[in-house]
Amino acid sequence: MSTTEALLARARSPQGVKAIRYTLTSVISVVISQIILAFCFSVLGWTAKSANITAVSISAVPSYVLNRRWAWGKRGKSHLWKEVVPFWALAFLGLAFSTWAADWAETRFDRNALAVNVAALGAFGVLWVGKFIVFNEVLFKHHHEVLEEFPALDGSTGLPT
Repeated sequence: MSTTEALLARARSPQGVKAIRYTLTSVISVVISQIILAFCFSVLGWTAKSANITAVSISAVPSYVLNRRWAWGKRGKSHLWKEVVPFWALAFLGLAFSTWAADWAETRFDRNALAVNVAALGAFGVLWVGKFIVFNEVLFKHHHEVLEEFPALDGSTGLPT
């Protein structure tokens, strides 16, 4: 099997599809966040901190929904302690790190909008791989062993079907 064929086979695997969907969800979230950040910072004249907090807060909502439903294929009601709280904890970590980076860039580069956007984007890039691992292994993991032991459970909410 050639390298190209192996790469395509990996991309078509369940794990590969998940990684591609996670990546596309991240792209969508980044586009939303970057547009809002640029608008609030450049057009409205907000500080980098305020603009970034607004941008991350808004873009986190579609990120959660797309990651849970599309990338990991979870349906039903979200589990507060296993999905919602850890997701928002990671979102807050990204918010804190990217806000620090945006504020640093605003000060360091004399309110240069491009520097602020790049700094915020770079901060999220650093956390991106770690988030995939946490989403895949903790937050949105399907627990097949539970389904085998208790077939009456639907696997997404833990409630009897």
